[in-house]
Amino acid sequence: MVKVAVFVSSGGTNLQAILDAQGSVIQNAQVALVIASREDAYALERARKHGVPGVVLRDEADIQRALEENGIGLIVLAGYMRILSSEFTARWDKRILNVHPSLIPSFCGKGMYGLRVHEAALSYGVKVTGATVHFVNEVPDGGEIIYQKAVDIEPNDTPEILQRRVMEQAEWILLPRAIEKVAKEMLA
Repeated sequence: MVKVAVFVSSGGTNLQAILDAQGSVIQNAQVALVIASREDAYALERARKHGVPGVVLRDEADIQRALEENGIGLIVLAGYMRILSSEFTARWDKRILNVHPSLIPSFCGKGMYGLRVHEAALSYGVKVTGATVHFVNEVPDGGEIIYQKAVDIEPNDTPEILQRRVMEQAEWILLPRAIEKVAKEMLA
């Protein structure tokens, strides 16, 4: 079983999707630690309700220490609003996953996160958007793509409505599948 640390910054809806998928979609991994960048992240409460330890850490040395102490093998960025250093990502090569709310290479990179991505898609006038799960490297949203799923844009979408549809139809489906795929490969 691969021990997973989920990094979060706010509400934790992607964390909830991961926790809900344990034992069904996710068979070869288990969330063992939640690391939040903010004290007020509701994701910490979600972790507590599932009996998963949660901590607030910002310094990469402290994060690395917590990962080692908890025997973590895989990191999942689930709404984590911080950019990890190239040194950190190199140390965890092919062992950090991120979910991005667009079809990379569209609407991605530094500064493109959260509602900004959906605002850009709507402003540009694309008819299809979606989500991408990818490995994390030193380039924001630049790592190898694991899974993508398209989501249609509807005529009356607002950024908030589109964000919710992308989460429900893509992010919450792809992220658990990607965790299982990578964990299975790690154990092979």
